[in-house]
Amino acid sequence: MSKTVIKMVYPELEGGSYPVKTEIDVFFCVKAFIVTDESINVFLKYKLYNEKTWKKVEMLPIYTENIDEVRCFISEIKFEKTGLYNYTVSVITEKQKVINYNKILTVVVDPVYARYSAWYEIFARSQGTEQNKSATFKDVEKRLSYIKNLGFDVLYMTPIHPIGFTHRKGPNNSLVAGPNDPGSCWAIGNQFGGHKSVHPDLGTIEDFRALVIKAKEMGFEVALDIGLQCSPDHPYVKEHPGWFHHEPDGTIKCAENPPKKYEDVYPLNFYPEDRKEMWNEMKSIIEFWIRHGVSIFRIDNPHTKPTEFWAWLITEIKKKYPNTIFLSEAFTYYEKLEELAKIGFSQSYSYFTWRNTKNELIEYFLKLTQSYLNQFLRVNLFVNTPDILPFILQTGGRPAFLMRIALATTLSSVYGMYNGYELCENLAIPGKEEYLNSEKYEYKVWDWDREGNIKDYITKLNKIRKENSALHYYKNLQFCNSTNDNVVCYSKVSQDKKNIILVTVNLDPHNLQDSRITVPLEDFGIPSDAEYVVEELITEKTYIWSGAENYVRLNPNTTPAYIFKVITDLNKTKIVKREKDVKMVSLAKDNAKIFFELRDKVVRHNDVYARKDLERFYKEVIVPKIFVSDTYDESYVVAINIEAKKNGFRNIAHAYYTTPGH
Repeated sequence: MSKTVIKMVYPELEGGSYPVKTEIDVFFCVKAFIVTDESINVFLKYKLYNEKTWKKVEMLPIYTENIDEVRCFISEIKFEKTGLYNYTVSVITEKQKVINYNKILTVVVDPVYARYSAWYEIFARSQGTEQNKSATFKDVEKRLSYIKNLGFDVLYMTPIHPIGFTHRKGPNNSLVAGPNDPGSCWAIGNQFGGHKSVHPDLGTIEDFRALVIKAKEMGFEVALDIGLQCSPDHPYVKEHPGWFHHEPDGTIKCAENPPKKYEDVYPLNFYPEDRKEMWNEMKSIIEFWIRHGVSIFRIDNPHTKPTEFWAWLITEIKKKYPNTIFLSEAFTYYEKLEELAKIGFSQSYSYFTWRNTKNELIEYFLKLTQSYLNQFLRVNLFVNTPDILPFILQTGGRPAFLMRIALATTLSSVYGMYNGYELCENLAIPGKEEYLNSEKYEYKVWDWDREGNIKDYITKLNKIRKENSALHYYKNLQFCNSTNDNVVCYSKVSQDKKNIILVTVNLDPHNLQDSRITVPLEDFGIPSDAEYVVEELITEKTYIWSGAENYVRLNPNTTPAYIFKVITDLNKTKIVKREKDVKMVSLAKDNAKIFFELRDKVVRHNDVYARKDLERFYKEVIVPKIFVSDTYDESYVVAINIEAKKNGFRNIAHAYYTTPGH
């Protein structure tokens, strides 16, 4: 007797308990695994969550090992608009029997900037030019061109609300504030209002609205920091005392995160007697700012609030405002971070900040991008935050700043940077990953042209990101082999396979590092014996490579990273045919003569001293000119490789590494 069973549908997150995520510009791929011994037609059904009528597309069979008669069917759909969608699978047997999957699954279709965007974080009050005085929204408007020229497309502002006076913090989180100290902007609320008000020093709500409009005209999305906690002076404290936690003596508890204590902040109680009223009020905060043009919200410490609350709030908001994005700031244990992503947060902060070695990066990002996590967890790689100044930036100086942002801009399709990073700001409280004289507690006036800045480097990286579609995607990260533990290598390929990016980064901010890297030619569609061109997009140099094994040398002070655009069609390159450098050609021939004389002594006579001389000569004289590096010389490379081919080798590197003892 024939029997057909839909065994499994993928993607499906914990039996359909949580939604998966995709974006409006990509195909959503669904697979169905079906046990059957009869002829069947399989359909993928989908609809917006509030629609009654299902749309359906046929699913096509793909080859699978015939185990227990399990067959796999696949289909891809591209959604017409953002929103919450349901999907499931239906089978029609040869006897016209309809079999439906026993679950209705959910996918959240987000706008593109949920996956691909570059965030620039500021304190609005520190965007002016007068010492010890708050800037205004008008001052922030004046800064938009600077931020846009750097290449960012999300302007993220820390809280802009009125700040409490009771227990206000002073400079460097001191317990006593002076009369002119502004306090922490996360201590929200005073007599001028709470979460639906703006600090009067910044301007009016109309001024804020004008800033949002101006930003959108320039191509920015505006992100706001939402901290669901209150200062002791917040109107909620008097109006809704039951919304807070109380000590046995009746006083309200302040916030704690041992060993830290936040005397200027009261945490909210999310399970008061009037919970429904309280939750709806929290939702109305988000809706208020959406009505004023904000579509992106960074949520402060969501892990200290109930998961149940966030699941409800995000779902309710996404139903009404499907383009809304929520970033989870949850630097906490991993399971909690993952749980918040499952219940609806669009993006998450990550532990990238503390992943510095090659093995750490490979292990972490393989898990993020190549496991089931990529169905719901998108990590936003912030290189720094107002709360976190990593030790590597404190000790590695300018090279570390260059290296870390090169990683962030290419490992993930979404990353962020707190202002001051471009100035290599790294003055820290001794022994802590915290900024000294942090603008969390005081006004700052920045010199945006300070000597030693890396603005041009950041601008170049953001330009490369925009011009190369392979860097617009999150799940396409693949690591490549490199022979040096201080050099990490990885690639990204666009969906249409037309844009191929290969990245190498020196993880050591103190020393020059070189490495042999293995280019995954098969993945790139390049024959093993073909020549191909790589355009290095930071230095704008062009190289002709052949074979899978190639070499890079990375100077942390000048070129801590290379971003290669791999071109398989030599006719489409930007390579310039120029006259040979006669001096370098002559030098190459002379060097080749010395090299092969030494090599001949090694091969014919097993001369140990010649082997040492060959190694020194190759590494000190030849390598600096043939490796991809600051000292690379194309004419020299061409000439010395011609000499190598005359001696029967693919190139001079092949001649060296096939020498006995090397």
